[in-house]
Amino acid sequence: MGLAHVAVWTRDIERLREFYERYFGATAGRRYESATRPGFTSYFLTFPNGGARLEIMSLPELAGRAEAPAVGYAHVAVSVGSRAAVEGLTAQMRADGVGIRSEPRQTGDGYFEAVVEDPDGNRVEITA
Repeated sequence: MGLAHVAVWTRDIERLREFYERYFGATAGRRYESATRPGFTSYFLTFPNGGARLEIMSLPELAGRAEAPAVGYAHVAVSVGSRAAVEGLTAQMRADGVGIRSEPRQTGDGYFEAVVEDPDGNRVEITA
């Protein structure tokens, strides 16, 4: 068994696709548009080193996001391979105006990571 993919909702599917392509080298599969669920669109994003994919999905009637922590998924973690890569990507994102939630650091659970926000405010851990 293995994790096949994780899915996230977005109101702007193209903006979110571009974010993961630009900063994490993701490649989007073909855009899917449902014939039976009006307005539903999605992409599967594949990352350079394989592993689980990220599905981004959109519907016109999405509710707003909860501001406080709530039951459910908390973040996605993307490994970029090294401490230097974590630091470099975080610096690039900061310069580009991406929200930085946590500067690069060694965590108590053994990761070297930074935490940033994707365009929808979802937390993304950048790990070594």
